[in-house]
Formats: sequence, structure tokens, C-alpha cells
Amino acid sequence: MNKINIETMDLNLFKVFEALYEEGGAGRAALRLGVTQSAISAALGRMRNIYGDRLFERTGRGLRPTRRADELHPIISDALNKCRQSLSMANSVGDEFQGRTVTMGWSDDYEIALARTLTNQVAAEYPGIRLIFRQTHSRVAADMLMERAVDLAISTEGFSSSILGRQVLGGGSYACLLDNRPDAPDALTLEEYIRRRHILVSSGGFIGIVDEALAALGLQRRIEVSTTHFAAVPYLLKGSESLVTLPAHAAYPIAAIADLRVLPCPLVLPGYAIELGWRLDALRDPAVVAVRQAVQCVFAERRSDDEYGLISGRLNKKEPPDGRS
Repeated sequence: MNKINIETMDLNLFKVFEALYEEGGAGRAALRLGVTQSAISAALGRMRNIYGDRLFERTGRGLRPTRRADELHPIISDALNKCRQSLSMANSVGDEFQGRTVTMGWSDDYEIALARTLTNQVAAEYPGIRLIFRQTHSRVAADMLMERAVDLAISTEGFSSSILGRQVLGGGSYACLLDNRPDAPDALTLEEYIRRRHILVSSGGFIGIVDEALAALGLQRRIEVSTTHFAAVPYLLKGSESLVTLPAHAAYPIAAIADLRVLPCPLVLPGYAIELGWRLDALRDPAVVAVRQAVQCVFAERRSDDEYGLISGRLNKKEPPDGRS
């Protein structure tokens, strides 16, 4: 690495590094920063010389960060965020969040159920903030927070690090989805539940909470296909006699948009806590604090409505969108 200090360093290079790391390509980084692609390439050449590393390697889909770039990203990102926080203090009221982005990590069941409501809340209360949603799950949510890949995360567990804050927003329950065929049942017995083929939504793809509950009863189900995405469920269910067991907060909006039938699960399944996590140092950023407050508000409103059993941890007895259970 060449000798260099802060007095001779072009600090704009850090903005280029952040854009390259997060966008994964010189063209997209150039669009983000409003400069030419040749300017991005020249800046990358200077950074490679400074750090004595290629930093990004070309692949068939863009640029991939090297190990050194992975090490540098949280440090550079933290430094830039502190600069952004200081500049927000110079803005007038109403312009404080102009051009700010906050990244939310959650699995797509929460995105399906809550993303539009949260987007509306942020737009109404904190104009100027742009939300970015990134896919995560309980096994990686804490790591994504600590690596600064996301600013806030919603998960069922895992925020146990001393550098992370956490808040339990509520609890959830489960429901079953089937194709809304004329011969679809209005209720499921455990026998019927076992007889049908199942679709599993799981980050691992093999075992879910249903399998654990069935095993305790000495029973087993037939899984015909597994997927990691809740958004794939309608396409896997339509035209079949299969069923899927989902968190109720995702089951109802999926059913409403895809003409599926929601039924209570005949198997007793444990409820689960829904947690919001953040890095403790992120609370110095007013934009992150604002979005955290918006998330809390969205869940508080759902607590009062008890919509889809999202907060109470039970299947809500209000009539679902298809009016059948």
C-alpha cells in the first residue's frame, strides 16, 4: 500500500467505493452518483493504487468485491453515514431527510404484508427518505446488521449481539392456503391435512416447524416442493390440491390477490415473536430513527386492529378475504 494521509486523500473516492460495492457495477454506480462511467473507472484505479488491492473483480454479472473490499465497506460506510448525519444538522426543517436512504432487511412474507403500509407511513411522516428492502431471514439478519448491509431488520429471533438493539413488536400465528377450487374444503381435519401434499417455504428447504410438530405426534407429511420465497406460493398452489402452511400475516394478503382459500391450521403450532433489530450506533442517524419509529407505528396500528392475528399470536376470527373460514 502506498503512503497516504487524509490531507492528500480525495474523499470523493469513498463515495465511489460505496456506490461500486452496493450497485455491483461501474455503470450503475455512475448513474447513482451522476458522473460518467469513465470517471468511475478512473476513481477505481486510484483506489486500487491506494489500497494495494484490486478491490473489485469483473464477473459475468458485474463487479464482485474482493475480501479486502468486504473489510473496508463497513468502515467506509460508517464514515460516510456520519458525514451525512452532520449535514442533516445544517438542513432546514422539512429538508432534513431529503435524498436519504434507509435499508430494511426482512423476509418477503413481511414485505408482502407490510411494505406498502410502511412506505405510505414514511412518505407521509418523513418525505425525502427512500426505502430499500433487502431479503433476509432469521439466520442472517443479525450478520447483515453488523456488516451494515441493512440499517434495520425484522426477524423472529437472532438479535443477541451486544452491539445490536432489539424490540419485540408483537407475535404471529399460522394459517393454511389452498387453491380456491369448487371442491376445496371449508375446514381441514388433521387427517385431511396429512393426506394432502405440502409446499414448504424454508430457507433450508428440508424441515419446517410443521414437521417438528408432526414428529412430536408420530406423524409425517408429504412435501412435494420447497421454495425460499413466499412470493412463489400462488404459482405453486394454483391448479393443484396441495396446501401450504404460512404465517397468517402473509397468508391473507396472498389469498386476496391470488384467489386462494385461507383455512385455520388443524395442527397446534407455537406462536412466534416478531422482533425489530438495529445497530446501536445507527441511532445517531435521524433517518434510521425516523424509519424505526414508522415501523413501530405500523405495528402499533396492527395491534389495535389485530389484523390477521399478526400481533395476538392466534388466527384472527374475522372473516378472511375469500369469506370461507
